Amino acid sequence: MTNFKLTTLSLILCTAFTAPVFANTSSDTLDVTAENFTHAETARNYRNWAKNGATEQFVKMQGLPPRGKAAPTVQMNDDTLYGVAIVKAVDGQITFSIPETNNYMAVQVVTERGHGQHYVVEDGRYNLPVESDYAFIIYRSGTENGIDNAASQLDLVNVQEFNFAVDYEVQPYDYDDVEAWVKKYTQEVNGMEKFTYTFPRTSDQVTDLHQWNLENAAGWGGASPEAFVGNKYSNSPKLKSDVCYTTTFNDPENKFFTSITAYDGDKYLIDGVRHISSHSWDKNTDGTVTVSFNCGESAINNIDTKGHDFTFTSRHYGVNPDVMSASEDPIIDALTVHK
Repeated sequence: MTNFKLTTLSLILCTAFTAPVFANTSSDTLDVTAENFTHAETARNYRNWAKNGATEQFVKMQGLPPRGKAAPTVQMNDDTLYGVAIVKAVDGQITFSIPETNNYMAVQVVTERGHGQHYVVEDGRYNLPVESDYAFIIYRSGTENGIDNAASQLDLVNVQEFNFAVDYEVQPYDYDDVEAWVKKYTQEVNGMEKFTYTFPRTSDQVTDLHQWNLENAAGWGGASPEAFVGNKYSNSPKLKSDVCYTTTFNDPENKFFTSITAYDGDKYLIDGVRHISSHSWDKNTDGTVTVSFNCGESAINNIDTKGHDFTFTSRHYGVNPDVMSASEDPIIDALTVHK
């Protein structure tokens, strides 16, 4: 199978999202319920990436994600590039490799119920069980050595190992209805003072269905916290664009890196707004870190949300056990409002 290489992700989105790739084989449309929402939202993401060719080839981002709802997935990373393949299990297992690279690279395996069943960061070949017939493989390629380098490292992936899901059929949900459920759940998350993701790895680990539905709506495809391997994510409450906020915290000292990214009210990236990360942030003289939001160009580590009310997500890659066990996210907990 020939590699499909994006010049920009936005280019393919403009061309590939104009028409569906697959027709439903059934005239019956599935109703969305609280019980099947995670399957429906996952089906929507599979559909979006299938339209980009991910059932037939390794779809590699060559630049940062599109802003707003042009993005195929909610709350996309602004600190790594994605490489995505949708594959079919063989005897209940999937196969892939992480090549030796000069940057951070991790692979997450997401089942048809939205569970990141596996998250691996070490180089090597993997043959892993999955609890669904198809799986969504996400490569995260770190941008610590630049975006071009992150893209070139994705070129090292051995795509010959992928059993592409060429027979995958888009599930027959009413996707406008799925979007309505997503909006309802996202508004609920935005109204909370804090929201921390748990991302149970398999269906039998779900203990709170409503929490799990909120996680899929506001942050589909996130990784489960695992000390020094997986990641921990938290969302701030919704914040005003015309207010200066700062947060000052001790460096979390996560194994890989820490990042802070602003999103609009629907949890999509904002045009012209970039994240702040431990790869490049400036520290205070006492070693602490201050990140500012809408505090002016001279403010340290300032994120200007361009007139958008927003939330921000803290990401702890290879989470430090102290951060993982803390009841409060150290970055969000230190948020201060400046009049």
